[in-house]
Amino acid sequence: MTPGPTVLRGITWDHVRGLGGLEATATAYAAARPQVRVEWTTRSLQAFADQPVDELARRFDLVYLDHPAVGEAVARSCLVPLDEQLDKAALAVQATGGVGRSAESYVWEGHRWALATDAAAQVAAYRPDLLRRARVALPRTWPEALDAAAALPKAGLWAAVAAIPVDAVCAFVAVCAALGETPFLARQVVSRRIGRSALALLAALVERCHPSSLDWNPPRLLEHMSTADEVAYCPLAFGYANYARPGFRDHLVLAAPPPAGNDGVPRGTLGGAGLAVSASSAAVAEAVGYAAFVARPEVQRTVYFEAGGQPGHRSAWTDEAVNAAASGFFRDTLGALDAAVLRPRHDGFLAFQETAGDLVHRYLRHGGDPDRVLAAMDAAWTASRREQARRG
Repeated sequence: MTPGPTVLRGITWDHVRGLGGLEATATAYAAARPQVRVEWTTRSLQAFADQPVDELARRFDLVYLDHPAVGEAVARSCLVPLDEQLDKAALAVQATGGVGRSAESYVWEGHRWALATDAAAQVAAYRPDLLRRARVALPRTWPEALDAAAALPKAGLWAAVAAIPVDAVCAFVAVCAALGETPFLARQVVSRRIGRSALALLAALVERCHPSSLDWNPPRLLEHMSTADEVAYCPLAFGYANYARPGFRDHLVLAAPPPAGNDGVPRGTLGGAGLAVSASSAAVAEAVGYAAFVARPEVQRTVYFEAGGQPGHRSAWTDEAVNAAASGFFRDTLGALDAAVLRPRHDGFLAFQETAGDLVHRYLRHGGDPDRVLAAMDAAWTASRREQARRG
């Protein structure tokens, strides 16, 4: 009797960017390797940010994960070190074809734990038709962004920012870097001077923005921008190229670099997703083979992108056809991706990120003493590093 196909189960997040490209590559892979079938399941974007990877790895062969989760996953020995499974050519695709620090973000303790098949960072989003209606120019700096947020209501429009807790702390990281200091390089998260200034800038922005900003994550905000004539500009949200593709929603939402910092360089916080293989999989070789297929440059800029994925390989970001199909999204934001801030990945960082996100979000909603916010953030940072040291 001929054995049936090997079935690989994967978990991603519930948006066409997270699912569409993976489903299309599963179909393409089955055509080339009919003995392997890949089935994808989704979870919420919030779960994508904070659900423990080891829980998922016990149930799935393939896991799409956020790079800050890598240290925790490695500490729990739940992922396959891909550098021990892939050939030199596949590893070179990652080493030479990354967007910004995306490929690097999945390397931890000397091993590669995921392939950077999706690249993203915080960028600006805007409705060109609504900005024209309001006679507001696309902001290039943070002072201009604040001015635009103040001016748009005079035309019956809004600026907005994606600022649920996890996005609020990522915005804080980005603004600190824009003000001249990259967080997480010392015992403190950031110096008091820069931390106060960053909180003040974000508070001033939120005060002028759409009242739902503190309840929106990036896709919810972009859905609103693309279906209602209300929000004209967002200075900082993780980019989703889907909304810049004609016909995806009622209105195009274009992308631009986020407001530039003191050094004139637009930068946000790095996001994206990495494709990892569970150490609990009964078919590791087949799962690794499929992951390498998804990461191929020619697959990234064709099958994966055409079905709604947001590629992680640089050749897709510079491809003329890809950019034409996405209103220049990739070309217009590539510089911001290259300059984006890489978050820490040590075991304990996810707990810090959750605590810090709540602190920043609460401050933006209710105000308070910025020094107390920063002190509490520093305490959580110290605790996260202590946890890393304890686990050795």
